[in-house]
Amino acid sequence: MKSHAKVVVVGGGCVGASILYGMTQHGETDVVMLERTTLTSGSTWHAAGLLVTFVRSYNISKMTMETIRIYGEVEEKLGNSVGLRKVGQLRVANTEKRWDEFQSYISIAEAAGVPCKLLTPEEVAEAHPLLAQSENIRGGILHTEDGYVNPADITMALAKLARDQGATIYQNTEAQAYEKLDNGHWKVTTDKGDITCEHLIFATGNYARENARRVGLDLPCIPIVHQYWTTETVPELARRRKEGLPEFPILRDEDYGAYLREDVGGFQFGPYEFEKDLKLFAEDKVPEDFGADLLPEDFDAVETQWERALERVPTLGEVGIKANTRGPFQMTPDELPLCGPAPGHDNLWLAEGVPGGILWGGTMGESLARWIVHGDPGKDMSEIDPRRFGDYASKRWTMDKVRETWGTHMDAHVPGEDFPGARPMKTVPSYDLLTAQGAVWTSFNGYEFPRWFAKSLEEAIPEHSFRRTDHMELVQEEVRRTREDAGFIEMSPMTKFTVRGPGAVAWLDSIMANKLPKVGRMTLAVALNPRGGMEGEYTIVRYAEDDFYLVSTPNGQVYNWDYLSRLLPADGSVVMTDVSEQMGVIALAGPNSRDILRPLTDNDLSNAAFPWLSAQMGEVGYAKNVHLLRVSYTGELGWELHHPIGYNRHLVDLLLKAGVKPFGLEALESMRLEKSYRAINREICKDMTPYEADLGRFVALKEKINGAFQERDFIGKEALLKQKEQGGCNTLVTLKLPFCDTSVMYDEGVYHGDALVGRVTSGGFSYYMNHDIAMALVPQDLTAAGTKFQVNIHNEMRDAEVVDTCLYDPTSARARA
Repeated sequence: MKSHAKVVVVGGGCVGASILYGMTQHGETDVVMLERTTLTSGSTWHAAGLLVTFVRSYNISKMTMETIRIYGEVEEKLGNSVGLRKVGQLRVANTEKRWDEFQSYISIAEAAGVPCKLLTPEEVAEAHPLLAQSENIRGGILHTEDGYVNPADITMALAKLARDQGATIYQNTEAQAYEKLDNGHWKVTTDKGDITCEHLIFATGNYARENARRVGLDLPCIPIVHQYWTTETVPELARRRKEGLPEFPILRDEDYGAYLREDVGGFQFGPYEFEKDLKLFAEDKVPEDFGADLLPEDFDAVETQWERALERVPTLGEVGIKANTRGPFQMTPDELPLCGPAPGHDNLWLAEGVPGGILWGGTMGESLARWIVHGDPGKDMSEIDPRRFGDYASKRWTMDKVRETWGTHMDAHVPGEDFPGARPMKTVPSYDLLTAQGAVWTSFNGYEFPRWFAKSLEEAIPEHSFRRTDHMELVQEEVRRTREDAGFIEMSPMTKFTVRGPGAVAWLDSIMANKLPKVGRMTLAVALNPRGGMEGEYTIVRYAEDDFYLVSTPNGQVYNWDYLSRLLPADGSVVMTDVSEQMGVIALAGPNSRDILRPLTDNDLSNAAFPWLSAQMGEVGYAKNVHLLRVSYTGELGWELHHPIGYNRHLVDLLLKAGVKPFGLEALESMRLEKSYRAINREICKDMTPYEADLGRFVALKEKINGAFQERDFIGKEALLKQKEQGGCNTLVTLKLPFCDTSVMYDEGVYHGDALVGRVTSGGFSYYMNHDIAMALVPQDLTAAGTKFQVNIHNEMRDAEVVDTCLYDPTSARARA
């Protein structure tokens, strides 16, 4: 065995083979794969091989389409079939909620370049005549590029093409231990000897948790047990095959909760287990004697799905069952992979927790290869980055969330809906007070976070729909009260770091695109990647020359910590501390917030003594060491009160007794849209620059020092200068749209005339102005105020108009008051 390689991949399934192939395609041939038994012997060999592009996400849609494209290229290069069949996939809607889901999705598909179309009930019958007709069918959606591939064939093809380019594969070679060497390389101990490498990639499938524990990682993924049945030959399918007719599209009907596809003249029936019937596998360790094995059939777990399927597709019951295939594969709490840098470890990469390695293999291999070889994945990977989960993701939490996620796999889903599994888990001390106020909770980074407030505890029931809901009137009142009087929101889950030391100034200045604030002031700053994309956003408060306090999004705790930690100087001149768990946050906002706060603190809150975007330490009520930050995400006069968490309940109690009402996330989201404030992973994301996001005011290419302007140097500056010189980039605008029972959300297509020219990044209903607002990325020459567009919302073209700056208080006079 080789003693050294540039890259070592552990795991020989479809994902591992895709990474090997991706590396060689990007010119890295000094790459080795270690497989403990033989290629495809894990979940790959018993996978169904489905290629599915239905997902309400622009980025994920692009990724799944990339996999299909790559597999087509592999088949072409190989010169032999890998069983790639683009037979299409037909989904059937039998309820209004499912039909709403399809109509809301179609615009996202168009914007992302996913070929699909909505079907009438008559067209559904024509597309799949074996489906029994029903008056309940509202329609369907047909994805023409979907289909399946032979898992073993595509894996072997990827491996062969990689090997032809110089990659090395060692089968029957088990990786047993890992050691980080002083030079930053990794030593991998195997049963055949040691091998060192610069980059180490885990793609171990069902062994993910136990393998990751060897380097101190606790991954939020657990194998589940899934199964499908293959029938004997179906006469109707055999006849069509003999006549040379095309295969029927894969059929998914929510009435039976399964997929149904042709399989060599028969049917393959794959039901999705309900939560109560789902079995997990190897929560801690895969049994020593488990290899390329299957598990015993479990018909009882899916009996209901089978009985319903016989009613919907009677032909299914006219033939016998030939085989059952039941085995484990990985699942995560959000049914998305863990792909990217391993937190806390340099040059260690994860390709784990993959719920469908065949679907994800191609794009994960391409992205990781770009990331390792070129320093950037070429796309925004946030939705599948392993650092999206915080330390709250314990084994038992993961197990319960996996059951819930897979158990609702076939349900119609509304974006942003909340699920009750494994909650509440983390709560702040004021949780009981806010619950008594009628809080309906969502979750961020494992913490409960108020979404909106019902009139009473008894009425605090979550409500999710694509259409107008009853609780919207309550949210509207929260917004009106805050805009006209005052309100507060519990925001303790925000991420909070301190940065101190003699090197703090130089270090932050080399990372942030904006210049640092003066002592006693704060600023908004973004950290960029080498492409100029925005890796993170921070409110930076400066308390002394070398004493900084950084605040960022709740879900960015692990990501931002890991990103910044990798950049810390090795000389110890900068000390960064995560104080997220120690500090709570309450945001008070509204024109009367100064009058409410004044009797609670000794700080002078006047404009002269405490101007907008400044910060002071002080006492509020009995609470000491409170950071009073004069800033508000609502656009109103306001303060954020960052406090030692032990004072949290006391401060909320103070505000409630002062007559201030709380508001929740939905009200906050509406108010930030009214101000056109950007949001993380929407307008502030890794594949969008500050210039594209129209945040050029937060980019300081130069800084005035001792009366003279000097050039600043920070990560991503070169890319920004190049973009600024070239011009013509897409740019973010704010759009005003009518509200018609369903609102704009995100990722919908934006049209100018008949041409698709952009997409919505985020949007929603303005509760204060009674119409929709959206932010959208469009060509730079179409950004002038008054420019007319149309946005496809819920399969309906709605007129939209560009507004100048924002729709509410564009000069920020209210925040400065």
